[in-house]
Amino acid sequence: MPTKSWLGTFFTRNGLFVGSYILAAVLAWIFLMIILPQIAMIDFSFSYDLPPSQQGGPEDVYTLANYRYFLFGYPGNPDGYNRLDLAVFGRTLIAAVFVTILDLILCYPIAFYLAQVARGRMTRVLAVALIVPYWINEILRAFAFRIIFGASGIINSILIGLGIVETPIDFVRESVALYAGLAYAYVLLMVFPIYNAIESLDRNQIEAARDMGAPWWRIHWRVVIPFAKPGITSGCTIVFMLAAGALAAPQILGGPSSLWFTQIIYRTFFESVNWSRGAAYAVILLVVCTLFVLLMMRIFKVKLGEIGR
Repeated sequence: MPTKSWLGTFFTRNGLFVGSYILAAVLAWIFLMIILPQIAMIDFSFSYDLPPSQQGGPEDVYTLANYRYFLFGYPGNPDGYNRLDLAVFGRTLIAAVFVTILDLILCYPIAFYLAQVARGRMTRVLAVALIVPYWINEILRAFAFRIIFGASGIINSILIGLGIVETPIDFVRESVALYAGLAYAYVLLMVFPIYNAIESLDRNQIEAARDMGAPWWRIHWRVVIPFAKPGITSGCTIVFMLAAGALAAPQILGGPSSLWFTQIIYRTFFESVNWSRGAAYAVILLVVCTLFVLLMMRIFKVKLGEIGR
């Protein structure tokens, strides 16, 4: 007996009317909000930055000049390469990886406790405790971190009061405030994918490992983490992409030495009013981040379908 296709199963489960509505809404969303803007961005990135009067004329041709500028800078650059933009781009990717690892370290124990240890009311209380702080606007949360890590903020006041330091530590200049703010901003996006994966793990497997004398770290390394790998990959992917593309937090929490690549893109668009170069930089960030995620999936042997479960 032939099996139904996924589309037939989808319509059987949701009904023809509801299934058609959901499918049409999703396709419209993907086409209008993702595909079309990206096509426009790519088109801009291969164009010269021309005044409106010259657009569509003989000089309006496709070019790789914007991508060459990202690599080599302005013509005649004595360095031979675009030192500033390339350094900021590399630093942004490294910082996004650091924020992702920090979130994973913080969120994995929370997700495991929620999924396998907490029971009944405690689970609900902890879930609400995680969600409620995010009712506050992201901008306000960033300013709150700016206050907390400021020279006269809570942390410096405690350190000075305890006699640990004599003068305030500049957490903003050292990027501590930025990394803490970014890690906090994406906690939920790391916790819940991991929680969703660990929750479906049969507790009997953990108990069996304990009965066989396995220490706690081996239980996690050999039983829990391999089972939760799709959730971990999903959370890390989301956090990395959002951290690399963050703008508000770097603007508010970043110091003079913590320029973010998205800030360069923003300034290129709205201060230099060079949409072609800004589009090229945005495309570069998107492509490199996507390739990086795909590479990590290949290294850790996780398929895209497993992440979407």
